[in-house]
Amino acid sequence: MEGLQKKYGFWTATAMVIGIVIGSGVFFKADDVLKAANGSLPIALLAWLIGGCIMVVTAYVFARIATRIQKVNGLVDYFEEAYGWRAGYLVAWFMTFIYYPTLVAVLAWVSANYTSGLLGLDGAVWLIAAIYMVFFFLLNILSPVLAGKWQVSATVIKLIPLFLVAVVGICSGITTGQTFSSFTVSAQSVSNGGGLAVATLATAFAYEGWIIATTINAELKDAKKTLPRALFLGSIAVVIIYMLYYLGISGVLSNEEVIQAGNNAPVEVISMIFGRLGGTLLTVFVIISCLGTLNGLIMGSSRGMFSIASRGLGPKAKFFAAINHSYNSTVNSAMVGFVLSAFWLMVWYGNFAGWFGAFMDISELPIAFLYVIYLSLYLWVMRTFTDLGPVSRFVAPFLAGAGSLYIIWGAIQKDMFIHFLILALAIVAAGIPFMRVKKD
Repeated sequence: MEGLQKKYGFWTATAMVIGIVIGSGVFFKADDVLKAANGSLPIALLAWLIGGCIMVVTAYVFARIATRIQKVNGLVDYFEEAYGWRAGYLVAWFMTFIYYPTLVAVLAWVSANYTSGLLGLDGAVWLIAAIYMVFFFLLNILSPVLAGKWQVSATVIKLIPLFLVAVVGICSGITTGQTFSSFTVSAQSVSNGGGLAVATLATAFAYEGWIIATTINAELKDAKKTLPRALFLGSIAVVIIYMLYYLGISGVLSNEEVIQAGNNAPVEVISMIFGRLGGTLLTVFVIISCLGTLNGLIMGSSRGMFSIASRGLGPKAKFFAAINHSYNSTVNSAMVGFVLSAFWLMVWYGNFAGWFGAFMDISELPIAFLYVIYLSLYLWVMRTFTDLGPVSRFVAPFLAGAGSLYIIWGAIQKDMFIHFLILALAIVAAGIPFMRVKKD
């Protein structure tokens, strides 16, 4: 079986880390974090800081792992190396059938939300979401190199609204005193948001995605140097950008106004300062930002079944391990990713349609499950990476593990956690019959 070409460099990998992480979460979850923090800006900022620190230390540990292992799909490779091919197979099944497609569905919806608001097509949100999903899957199938270039371009573009909101908001807040007021006056419309752990879980969605950069490990030039640098430096950059952005919003809007504005908080900040045209332009940048994240997630989702099949595992391994020579892409695998994403988009729609009687938050719960997987890898690093110093071998994995437990604790307190747990276990169990003996 021929391998994928080494077509991506350091800037694409770094752009993938920053571009997947920064996209929708910082816009989509700003009000959710504040609600969970009971309307308190200091607690919300602490949640953003804790979530960021968890991401940085986790990325650091994975950077150490990435220097040793480079195959087809980073996280799956690491778990397979640590606990054997059967464990790696189950992780790959979870990533393929739950993690990637749930986040693709949510990102398509978020992108569609901003688009429908800009065009005044409030009734077409779900149709636009479906169109975006189809388009970016086709882009990754027909032109993976172009998809990589879009990732870099979208990353540069998406930093513009964050920079504007941060600089303008902070300067305005210091001048008017709004920043001080936001720190001292909590929103009164929130009585029981869940607390710091739930707020930190909400930031986990905004910080999530960097791990997906490991899916192009086999396609990176000099991957052993490129991927660790991209993971670590990219994650630190994200934390700094997020904290400045959040301070910028709080310099223009009160905590109550942030909650009321919801996903449109950044647009309202710019509109108040630059007028309606400024708000419209910012919305365009936000849409591009969200689509950059969607593209990065689909880059991972398109390789899901390929990561399983390339090991000679799963249903019809030969079929899903095939690479289309015309496009140098994993066409058959990408089609499965598209179908699964469409299924989870339907589940997400069901939340708003009241199908379940409560809200199954597939934007956060799959991430918490991923942190369970991380825990076992930290133990593996402590046990086997004997050549590392004490900080890299023990301190960093311990801190990352403590952060993982904190995220998981926040997830347990979410509505329909048990329901999602049962569904996730059922989906993973469905893959067990296809777990055949590994072939060379």
